[in-house]
Amino acid sequence: MRLRFDPNQEYQLDAVAAVADLFDGMTKRAPATAPLALQRPDAPQSEASIQAVPNPALPPDDVLLANLQTVQDRNGLTRDTQLHRLSANGDSFLNFTVEMETGTGKTYVYIRTALELYLRCGFRKFIIVVPSVAIRENVLTAFRLTEDHFRGLYDNPALSFYSYNSGNLSRVRQFGQSGGLQFMVMTMAAFNKDANIIRQTPDSFHGNRPLDVIRAACPVLILDEPQNMESDLSREALASLAPLLALRYSATHREIYNEVYRLTPFEAYRQNLVKKIEVAGFEGTSPAPFIEVQEITLQGQTPKAKLQVDKLARSGDVRRGAVTVKPGDRLDTKTGRDAYSPYYVEEIDPFAKRVRFRNGEELSEGESAGEDQDAMWEAQIRYTIEEHFLKQRRLRAQGLKVLSLFFIDRVANYVEEDGAIRVLFDRCFREVAAQYPAECEEWWGTSQPDPETVRAGYFAQRSTREGATVFEDTSGRETDAKHEKAAYDLIMRDKEGLLSFEQPVAFIFSHSALREGWDSPNVFQICTLNQTASTMKKRQEIGRGVRLAVDQGGERMREEAVNVLTVAANQSYAVYVAALQSEFAEAGYGGPQQPPVRSVREKGTMRLRKEYLLEPEFEVLWQRISEKTRYRVEVDSDVLLEAVVADLDRETIPAPAITVQKVRLSVTDDDALLALIITGAKTALDLAGRYPLPNLVTVMEDLLAQTSNPPMRLSRQTLLELYRRTQHKAAAVANPPEFAKVAVRIIKRKLIEQLVDGIRYHKTGDWYGMELFDEEKDLFAKHVVKAGDRSLYDHVPCDSDVERDFAKGLDADDRVQLFVKLPSWFKVLTPLGEYNPDWAVVAMDTDAHGQETERLYLVAETKGTEEVAALRPEEQQKIACGRAHFEGALEGVGFKAPITDPAGLWG
Repeated sequence: MRLRFDPNQEYQLDAVAAVADLFDGMTKRAPATAPLALQRPDAPQSEASIQAVPNPALPPDDVLLANLQTVQDRNGLTRDTQLHRLSANGDSFLNFTVEMETGTGKTYVYIRTALELYLRCGFRKFIIVVPSVAIRENVLTAFRLTEDHFRGLYDNPALSFYSYNSGNLSRVRQFGQSGGLQFMVMTMAAFNKDANIIRQTPDSFHGNRPLDVIRAACPVLILDEPQNMESDLSREALASLAPLLALRYSATHREIYNEVYRLTPFEAYRQNLVKKIEVAGFEGTSPAPFIEVQEITLQGQTPKAKLQVDKLARSGDVRRGAVTVKPGDRLDTKTGRDAYSPYYVEEIDPFAKRVRFRNGEELSEGESAGEDQDAMWEAQIRYTIEEHFLKQRRLRAQGLKVLSLFFIDRVANYVEEDGAIRVLFDRCFREVAAQYPAECEEWWGTSQPDPETVRAGYFAQRSTREGATVFEDTSGRETDAKHEKAAYDLIMRDKEGLLSFEQPVAFIFSHSALREGWDSPNVFQICTLNQTASTMKKRQEIGRGVRLAVDQGGERMREEAVNVLTVAANQSYAVYVAALQSEFAEAGYGGPQQPPVRSVREKGTMRLRKEYLLEPEFEVLWQRISEKTRYRVEVDSDVLLEAVVADLDRETIPAPAITVQKVRLSVTDDDALLALIITGAKTALDLAGRYPLPNLVTVMEDLLAQTSNPPMRLSRQTLLELYRRTQHKAAAVANPPEFAKVAVRIIKRKLIEQLVDGIRYHKTGDWYGMELFDEEKDLFAKHVVKAGDRSLYDHVPCDSDVERDFAKGLDADDRVQLFVKLPSWFKVLTPLGEYNPDWAVVAMDTDAHGQETERLYLVAETKGTEEVAALRPEEQQKIACGRAHFEGALEGVGFKAPITDPAGLWG
């Protein structure tokens, strides 16, 4: 097959014109009939000179600036007021930026732009600078694929393209001396060090350096992925080439210099210039404690480690989050989970970047342990293979070959014979393929294809060492294995062959080597097989497969139903999409995906009116409400068990499993990602029977104590009886953590209901003293209300609009004699934890004629509603406890809750 290219895509033509129009008014100049002679000043006179044909000089800066502003106005970009030059060691060069989303033909555009500049202006010396071998190979492949297309489009120009090779310096001489159109592709590593051969003086250059020939040619640089060339060393290296200017092409620029064209990811997505994206998010449950060492630092003399662990939440759920530890810390204390009790931090080595635990386990920075990673990999791999077969069966008739790309972070997991990922893939492929014998016969010529024939991997950096080509993986292992070279050539060089039905390889494995510079139009699945959340950017991941698909005739397919990329992510879809949105926000794209602005909170200082403490009204109020109490309850175990079992048996206790849920991403008008759910959470892999059965009673006992404050406890006999009575015995054995979580949640709810229903408060003989009131206190609240003469303090902190309006209402009501926003230390003990009511008020009741009848001493709780049933259960229960405390145990105190308006004090 041969790829075909459409020369009339409007957005690509706009990108080409944006650069070419910078040089409007520039007269095309033919090359000099005789190359300019070059000779280093310190070279002997007897040595021959080296010659070079340079690019023509640029127009004056004022002309370029005027053209730049015209282009920016046309493309809706902010006008620049000056041209941007980068300088280093006496050399400087202009820079112009083109931003194009991955998969929209960036390489095609800059090659065509160079041809346009050659025809219009006579520029003929171009150096394409790339940051990696993978991108270099992609560029050379692009030249090979588009050569015939461009020769036909531009009347067969005399062009040459090649890769710089320090072992073949004649190419440098050709670049300098030729009057034709020259493209030389170079990696940064080839010229960014003094030791590079390009900076030496080989005999064949007669005392000059190859670099001098390049400098004399005054090249135009095309920087592919320039965000990887922003260091001082890189800028010095680029300047040393003495370029006329640099054209910067990327989807993810770090720096923007004189931008001339911009195609955002959202516009590309909306215009169907790239594939639509589906995210299949995977989540799993495992009783094994998960630990990942994210970062090790040395703060002063104390080494610390930031760990990702599974922490126990108050809800009883286990949630993944970060903790910071130092030597001597216990992870069971940090996480609230006994499963981590073997993990006592014995040593943190900030130099070797390693954490050692007392149980003998060691983890280096970036490593993780504990999670059933093989199970997660198996679920992702099997799903990706199934998705591959389904899409290939549907798209085969349209002449489309489906490819699936797997990203892994450890080469050994694939390249070794017993590598975990290789073994899992081969097994899953055989099992899935067995369900499609007819399809396998059609696609691979056998109903039982060998997994080794359908997969290939690229993990290498190609280099030349003493004339031999070697391949080097990330472990430093060298190999010249034929199958690895064949895989390299297929993936990196033979894009057309890879897309052909004749080529059996359909599954590609790699690591971050393919994060930029490589893609294939027919990658329809990307599977991220990493031991942790991927360290690659999500945009880099999806960029490998967003290009529109190509059929066997080389024609681009534009149907939206065909062009769908499915990402099998090793995290929930919500986490994946949030990370992708965050990356767009970091790149400066607008819309609701940007981090929300923190709510503004007012600052102030509140001062105590100390004389009010001596007022008889306040003395009586405080005497009545300041007494402390304790509560006593009696729980009927049989009644509790009956209620818990009834609710528990109505619950669904799922088997332990890895689940998958798929969403389709859409883009809103205000440039935000929206996840549209395609499927509910489905079981991708059943984990029942995979783990040893823990002591279920102990698990429930610990969970009940750890998720309640104060800790709740039931006897082991009661918990055992619960297990005996429930209908979920099989579920409890299959998935003990989930059973315990659900059971404990119901126990807490039913226990609190019984406790609140039967609670009785009794005075302890202790009280809160007036001396606890701060004379002056800094405030930081949503609202700070300046109070009138009725408040104990001159300002009142309010953390809601309801509280603010309530405070103003108290101040405005003549019946209110004195009030105070109760401080945070004023608490009532309850089975649900400590309860801090809002207000204490002294008010005068009146009759219908406004005559004073009775002084009221009240405690009030403000809420957004006065309907108790509208409150959350915990709020209802705390209010019930507050009523039992103030009105049941204390004398002469009224309790008003919930309340929204001071008028309710007299209701």
